[in-house]
Amino acid sequence: MVDRLKNKVAIICGAGSIGSGWGNGKATAVLFAREGARILAVDVDIAAAEETKKLIQDEGGECCIAKCNVAKASEVDGMVAYCIDLFGRIDILHNNVGIVRLGGPVETTEEDWDLVQDTNLKSAFLTCKSVLPHMELQGGGAIVNVASVSGIRWLGVPYISYSTTKAAVIQLSQSVALQYAGKNIRCNCILPGLMNTPMVQESVSAAYSDGDIQKMIAIRDAQVPMKKQGDAWDVAYAALFLASEEAKYITGAQLVVDGGLTCSAVAPQ
Repeated sequence: MVDRLKNKVAIICGAGSIGSGWGNGKATAVLFAREGARILAVDVDIAAAEETKKLIQDEGGECCIAKCNVAKASEVDGMVAYCIDLFGRIDILHNNVGIVRLGGPVETTEEDWDLVQDTNLKSAFLTCKSVLPHMELQGGGAIVNVASVSGIRWLGVPYISYSTTKAAVIQLSQSVALQYAGKNIRCNCILPGLMNTPMVQESVSAAYSDGDIQKMIAIRDAQVPMKKQGDAWDVAYAALFLASEEAKYITGAQLVVDGGLTCSAVAPQ
């Protein structure tokens, strides 16, 4: 199937990758472009956004970029206005921005708590706040937020600031979904499980085997009933479904993408 997003305009927040390889936002931007969407690739790291843009344009897709700290209201409003100036509308908002800081309630500093709350949660609130009036005026749209199974399960690693934001993103998504259900605006979220992405390797490896990435991968693979972590494309294809007309009767949902993890009780030893 092709052209599932033909003529749609999609804002992808967090469209760059923190390191080499495929992050969730980068894969989603490329996949949406392959399906016919015009992309505004948004990232605080403009070089990472440029890399995503080049990948899309090399495949014949259409992509512009915007540098934006999505935890700042003025920057978000400017980015959304820029998208309207470029494309005239916004059909899809995909919120993928997220960071991890390790630590439980005692170990986590106030500074890290505030940073994670702003980056992971406030950003989704601000982008929805700025985009929703445009979607309402144009008669509809789709919002896809990336949460995490850590918002509903303990995964064996203490990162209370991260898991708290992901639980909040789930409720934020439901609240938006129900308030705007009668206005042809859908809002859903994806709950990835244990994923093997550049962000995970950089941010979480210290919690496993003294930072040995290969040991971390083996431990996390063993936790998953399917015996393998997911990757960025698993999240991207879930986002594609929720953003497309195939999901036209789905709103307020949490799509779990976790290889069966939340059906089990396996934690790292």
